[in-house]
Amino acid sequence: MKKWQKWTAAVVVVAAVAGGTKAAGWWGLNPSSDKNTLNYAMSADVQTLDTSKATDQYSNLVLGNTESNLLRVNSKGEPAPDLAKSYKVSDDGLTYTVELRSGLKWSDGSKLTAKDVVYSWQRMVNPKTASQYSYLASGVLNADDIMAGKKDVSELGVSASGNTITFKLDHAMPQFKYLLAFANFAPQKESVVNKEGDKYGTTADKQIYSGAYKFEGWNGTNGKFKMVKNDNYWDAKNVKTKTVNWQVVKNADTALKLYKQGKIDRVSISNTPEMYAANKNNKDAKSVAVAAATYLEYNQANNAFLKNQKIRQALNLATNRTEMASQATGGTRDAAVSLVSKGLTKTTSGEDLAAYVKPGYTYDKKKAQQLFKEGLAEVNQGKMKITLETDADSVISKNTVDYIKQAWESTFGSDIEVTEKVVPFKQRLKDSQNGDFDVVVTNWNGDYQDGSTFYDLFASKDAGYNDGKFTNEAYFAAVKKADTTDATNAEARQQDFKDAEKALMDDANINPLYSWKATSLVRSNVTGDVTSPVGLTLDLTYAHRK
Repeated sequence: MKKWQKWTAAVVVVAAVAGGTKAAGWWGLNPSSDKNTLNYAMSADVQTLDTSKATDQYSNLVLGNTESNLLRVNSKGEPAPDLAKSYKVSDDGLTYTVELRSGLKWSDGSKLTAKDVVYSWQRMVNPKTASQYSYLASGVLNADDIMAGKKDVSELGVSASGNTITFKLDHAMPQFKYLLAFANFAPQKESVVNKEGDKYGTTADKQIYSGAYKFEGWNGTNGKFKMVKNDNYWDAKNVKTKTVNWQVVKNADTALKLYKQGKIDRVSISNTPEMYAANKNNKDAKSVAVAAATYLEYNQANNAFLKNQKIRQALNLATNRTEMASQATGGTRDAAVSLVSKGLTKTTSGEDLAAYVKPGYTYDKKKAQQLFKEGLAEVNQGKMKITLETDADSVISKNTVDYIKQAWESTFGSDIEVTEKVVPFKQRLKDSQNGDFDVVVTNWNGDYQDGSTFYDLFASKDAGYNDGKFTNEAYFAAVKKADTTDATNAEARQQDFKDAEKALMDDANINPLYSWKATSLVRSNVTGDVTSPVGLTLDLTYAHRK
């Protein structure tokens, strides 16, 4: 739900942030006692309801709770049947056969069919859609050629016959079952997409829903909306909550106040160091795993200084991650040891993948100064002036750029000038996607419990999330090997990830900063919600008030 790019704050964290000065008018006098209603919110605006194009965690939070896919990740972290009645995988891992439940309907009462699933996958890989998530389909038969414009979408290895959907793969994909539970691959109704055209997914009524809830009240820019029970959902009889109220509030202190007033059901205490310290011992405090990471992206396409390897290496060496995690986050984040975050998945020996792949990022001021001096001489354009961008929706993000600016300028003195650029979340996403930055703080939450959810971000120079447009053939080769040749060999595959991490560090293509943690105050009379470290991190399908 990254990206996360996709991440400014973990969805489990963000979903807790709610409120606004008119909260009582929105939720009534005693919202926490209404058994038919739950109350949440988010700290930034929903960007889109276009299933193929959503990349931010706020949009994916809504889509994940209003759209159903073939499978849905359960409380044990395993994909289980949702729209699908059953599924099976061939012995060679190259064919997935899915049987849909009978009588499925969209929220408007029209039939939901296997063809809707096929259409969604075809739309995702269609170059005209320009989906940043299209790379996830790489490995499905003909997907790469279709995305490259060499074949028609009709040749994609996804087909339907009656209630049966067949997926043909070029090679085994260990993560594929998670894609069948991922909101961006949920069915889409072609007639609705064609009818709405450019307006598809821009407001709540320009979308149609297949999940437990329908989305209402969002006009594309407002910060107050709700999910209401979808009576046409196949398992509606077991959905106990009639309404989930949401509101956007960007002030974490306001959110905390609203929680303590009983007006919302969950609030993050990981938004500021002060808030965490003051509330971590509260009886309602609950910590959950979250596989999210923060890293810096360097624009190696448009900035002459950042094209220089020695300068990038110097910037990385001048970053004291342990000190920054303590000072800028107050312990609400851990210092990063790799691109991949802690808590994503484990190796064959049971070791956390992040610990296994860590390539040895260090803080070395003296070496940083030496490399920086050499790099400046090679570039030969005088003083280095760069802009360091982050979004305004997170106190910790602002603390982070403050720390980095001070660290770099104190290390390199008059040879560098760092200008902070703090913009709204939406603008930061746009700047990242357009390559309109020098250095940008990016947050990514894994989409599924497999290393590829991080490493495939930069699988090629033109990969959808390679915002800095770096080229690193050793990294690209290692990732390709993990995704193809070694796809069914777990030990070889984790070694590929380790090789990829080393290549990434050696060339200093990114600068890993934090691995996330999430602690929230959670209403004790709400049960049935499912939290996950990846993908849909807060699933309210069966959530209800006791």
